[in-house]
Amino acid sequence: MKLSLGKLVFFAALATSTMHDSFGQAKINDNWSDWANFKKYAEQNKAVPAPKKGERRVVFLGNSIFEGWLRLRPEFFAGKPYYDRGISGQTTPQMLLRFYEDVLALQPEILVLKAGINDIAQNSGPYNQHQTLNNIKAIAQLARFNKIKVILCSVLPANEFRWRPGLEPADKVIALNKAIREFAEQEGYYFLDLYAAVVDDKKGMKAAYADDGVHPTVEGYKVLEPLVEAAISSVKK
Repeated sequence: MKLSLGKLVFFAALATSTMHDSFGQAKINDNWSDWANFKKYAEQNKAVPAPKKGERRVVFLGNSIFEGWLRLRPEFFAGKPYYDRGISGQTTPQMLLRFYEDVLALQPEILVLKAGINDIAQNSGPYNQHQTLNNIKAIAQLARFNKIKVILCSVLPANEFRWRPGLEPADKVIALNKAIREFAEQEGYYFLDLYAAVVDDKKGMKAAYADDGVHPTVEGYKVLEPLVEAAISSVKK
């Protein structure tokens, strides 16, 4: 059977379209299946033993600020039952998705949660404070339901994002922190104000504590560490 040129073009286009659709769907599936980056800590999580009797385990769930903390200040975590589960660039819906694998499965007594700055930076879509706050609430409530004590950290100050200029985040950070504090006070969670310790007169982070205005330096982490330790000691009581 001979096919006209028009039919040949049609079937070629159909085959190409099907191939592209299949490839596109596979790409979407791959991205979606690990959108929360479950693989990041999967092997480490498998190696975490059950808590020893009397162990007061703490998990740090967050973004690059927590991930960078372990890299720049490993001595803060050394010899303590502290597990850092920060992932660079993550937003609150991604943290909520990986709550079971990276928090609950580790059986901590305490969760230290610091989230929201990448939502404001629109890393995974347009920023909506209500939705971001709801994700933070959901993580806190899931932790409490599983008898995990929660420390809700404020978002650190930022008055610009070098990787995404023009978003003017300073007042959005202040508003989100206010909402997190109000939720914590209403529901009896520990609110840890890290913002006040490092903010400058332009609603950004002091230059001595962050080279890029967002991510703490070693000196920045040294300022935050005693505040976090005090909070952990307080909720252990």
